[in-house]
Amino acid sequence: MRVKLLELANFRNYAALRFEPAGGVCIFLGPNAQGKSNLLEALSLLSTGKSFRAAREADLVRSGAPLARVAARVATKAGDVNAACIITRVGEGARKRFIRNGRSVAYSQFLGGIVAVTFMPFDLQLVSGPPSLRRRFLNAALSQCDRQYYRRHAAYLQILMQKNALLKAPSIERGLLATYNDQLATIGAAIIAARAAYVRKLAAEAAAVQARWVGAVPELGLSYQPSPAVAAETPDAIAAAYRDGLQSSMTAELARRMALVGPHRDDLVFSLGGTPLARFGSQGQQRTAVLALKAAEYALLAQAAGEPPLLLLDDVLSELDEERRSAFLSSIRELEQAFITATDLPAVMLPHGTTYRIREGTIEAPVAQPGLGA
Repeated sequence: MRVKLLELANFRNYAALRFEPAGGVCIFLGPNAQGKSNLLEALSLLSTGKSFRAAREADLVRSGAPLARVAARVATKAGDVNAACIITRVGEGARKRFIRNGRSVAYSQFLGGIVAVTFMPFDLQLVSGPPSLRRRFLNAALSQCDRQYYRRHAAYLQILMQKNALLKAPSIERGLLATYNDQLATIGAAIIAARAAYVRKLAAEAAAVQARWVGAVPELGLSYQPSPAVAAETPDAIAAAYRDGLQSSMTAELARRMALVGPHRDDLVFSLGGTPLARFGSQGQQRTAVLALKAAEYALLAQAAGEPPLLLLDDVLSELDEERRSAFLSSIRELEQAFITATDLPAVMLPHGTTYRIREGTIEAPVAQPGLGA
């Protein structure tokens, strides 16, 4: 995939932008708070439909403006895709509208038209951070690969919310609770099966990537830990185990007034040579594992889409030492298009590419830098 045109209107600190990025590696340089991350955030929004950092979507709209617009024309193997997202302020919040090739579409239909892998400094916490970070990673990756996964996950969350509301009610209707549990077991089993299959492929790819970079020993491992634990990965076996888990946790759920079993409690565990990486790995080993995970995510998304996705690296290279930075950059030099932000050129050893400077929401013309092609 290749972005041919990006247009922004009242998005973050961009009042107006019409930008035609070059192919290959596009490098955006500038001090903090100039708009580098905002540019990648806009591209990610057109891929996942969500911001990778905004706590409130209303914050995406430029101060004083009623709405923001992000639009792009992207070349894909099936032809050009024209995608847009309009964010409108509504009270303290915001409402989004998605457009594909001139037509308004539902979010579930918007997913998959433009695919991208985003890597930002916060991702370096994937190994040692809370399980919610790893679940969010799995959900985002699988939703881009498979729209059906997104629809199932959205349905699961809706039923889960209804069940939790029932558990907090003054009196609990047991028949309705049983209905919710049955629905959760059916949909949740499909989610667990999809996650298990994806993690198997992700683990193999990440281990191969790490072996190329630092050697095959000790081996990087990824282990999916579903809730409840299951002995087999067929949907029927998972659903049966899920129903058993719901039944055995009934007393605890009623006492704590919340759902305690299901995909919303899953985890993804990293290991190195069979040893838990979060507990015993060095910071360098953990960061290498995250780099390998992101490279594996990119490879699997390329397989699912049938073409390389966009790669968005948001100021992450300065967080890595020279060895890990060089290993990662060597793997992206031949990509059709990648976007990298950085504050300082000499310190990050960027690859050859087209370099732009960003100042106060304005992208300057490409500039030549020592050792870089302009």
